[in-house]
Amino acid sequence: MVQLGSLRQLTLGSFVLALIPLIALLWQSQSDLAKVGQMTTLETRFVVEIVGDVQQLDNAVVDVERSIRQYSVLKSERVAAISDNALEQFALAADNLCQGLGTGEVCSFLTTQIDQLADYRNIEDQLLLNAYLATIKDSVKQLRADVERVITERVALQQSDLNAMQAKQAWSTAMLVSVSLMLILLGSQLIVNPVNNLKKIIRILAHSKGELPPLTRHAPKELLDVEKDLHWLYDRLQQLEHIRTALLRHAAHELKTPLASIKEGCSLLSENVVGDLNDNQREVLSLLSGSTQRLNTLVEKLLDYNLLLQQAQPKLMLYKPQTLIDECIEDYALAIQNREVVVDVQVDEALLDEELFRRVLDNLVSNAVAHGAVGRPIFVKVYMSKSTGESIEEDMLILDVANHGKPISPESVTTLFEPFIRGSEPRNDNVIGTGLGLSIVADCARLMHGDVQVVEVDYADVCFRVSLSQK
Repeated sequence: MVQLGSLRQLTLGSFVLALIPLIALLWQSQSDLAKVGQMTTLETRFVVEIVGDVQQLDNAVVDVERSIRQYSVLKSERVAAISDNALEQFALAADNLCQGLGTGEVCSFLTTQIDQLADYRNIEDQLLLNAYLATIKDSVKQLRADVERVITERVALQQSDLNAMQAKQAWSTAMLVSVSLMLILLGSQLIVNPVNNLKKIIRILAHSKGELPPLTRHAPKELLDVEKDLHWLYDRLQQLEHIRTALLRHAAHELKTPLASIKEGCSLLSENVVGDLNDNQREVLSLLSGSTQRLNTLVEKLLDYNLLLQQAQPKLMLYKPQTLIDECIEDYALAIQNREVVVDVQVDEALLDEELFRRVLDNLVSNAVAHGAVGRPIFVKVYMSKSTGESIEEDMLILDVANHGKPISPESVTTLFEPFIRGSEPRNDNVIGTGLGLSIVADCARLMHGDVQVVEVDYADVCFRVSLSQK
């Protein structure tokens, strides 16, 4: 197929093409209107002329009857001249009317009567004269009736022509408007099809599922450029995805080497290879071994977790938050051994994803330990609340993790949950943060249909609040 031009050219071309049937319809309407005007003018002129001829004929027959009757009484040449002139005018009016009507029988009979009456000088019988005059009046009356009939027939014919013209106009309007609509639909389809293809590509890019459709061969130039850019973006995202996957794969593999050494060291200590351990040392070793095992699990799930944050659906189910909090506090026992942890759980069961909720707890508790004031308590609270931001009330599970320390400035809050953004305050441990902890909290909360924000509370200086929908 021929390559389409720009979007502007296609739009203007479609508009002009759709106007052609409407222009043809307008031209036909003007032509029909001109015909109607011409027809009306001709019929009006005919009626006016023939009515005038009838009036002249009526006046002429009156003059003829009056002058002939005067002559029959006076026998004067002057009256005879008037009578001859009246007969001549009557014959002329009758001839004009007959030419307009085109009726031969009555007109021929009237001509014969005029010829008979023209010999009025030699008619001595008054009764015969009266009979001639009465016959002429009857003929005039018949002509008047013929005039009415002819006018009625012409009006009916004109009405029939108008009805036929209206029907033709209606069919032409329906046909041309239909053609115009079809052309409009065709032009719009030439734009809609590439746009739908762009939407399909965007959905594939958003969900990272399926292969992109081939490039459209016939579409406006601007939409083709956008489609080519989306194909380039898809290829670029595929490259970045491969790079990221390879990086995570190598990172997970490299992390296992020092982790294996730590596990081996814990095993040697637990077997008393380097000497007997006292009870406190064994407790610390037990915590260290548990943390090492959890770290090994996290390394194995590194790729799966990255995939989970990007596109997987959470497995929401009823679970006890108290159990997850106890496990988290136990895993962080060494880090928080010099601090009091205040746990307040008011919910027996809640709708949540166990793994995601645990990661939220890990990162928030770790953040509280790293940035909270040493020797001051850490607060962990779980309770239910009603949402206030929507017209329909909704049950929300609220998790508050708060600590004492320097409050977070309002300027930092706007970028606090973005990846690779680290706080300016120094940590209480020797670990260098990556700036991913709070961004992971935000991602996990989003996957569980919730959000996280920094709020002010009266019992601590810093409080992170995670709100999770219970629908």
